[in-house]
Amino acid sequence: MPTVSMLDHLVLTVADLQATIRFYEDILGMRAVSFEPADGSTRWALSFGAQKINLHPADGPFDPKAALPAPGSADLCFLSDRDLDEWRQHLQAHEIRIEEGPVRRTGATGPILSLYLRDPDGNLIEVSNALHS
Repeated sequence: MPTVSMLDHLVLTVADLQATIRFYEDILGMRAVSFEPADGSTRWALSFGAQKINLHPADGPFDPKAALPAPGSADLCFLSDRDLDEWRQHLQAHEIRIEEGPVRRTGATGPILSLYLRDPDGNLIEVSNALHS
């Protein structure tokens, strides 16, 4: 049976493209990049590490798309090498409310310590540190 090996990208449907870009650049340190798919349109993505998040505007999502694309329906966890105390200070300086944390959770490769916050669309964002045994 064939199997998949990794996630290449995911898509967020967003209400306000520029507000989303500002949040993910200023708060999470991602980089907004434009790209032109085969149809010749200009689209936007958020780049970080070897991953990217494609952005689809809610008022004109691109085909093909999710069955029910909607802003605020995602729950994303990002790993960081920076201590969560540094994240807490950074978030407070930008007046971003921490919904929960730090709390212990289980990530894809083991235990993590997480802070929870929301992006401009209300997506749940988890910023985590890997915990070593």
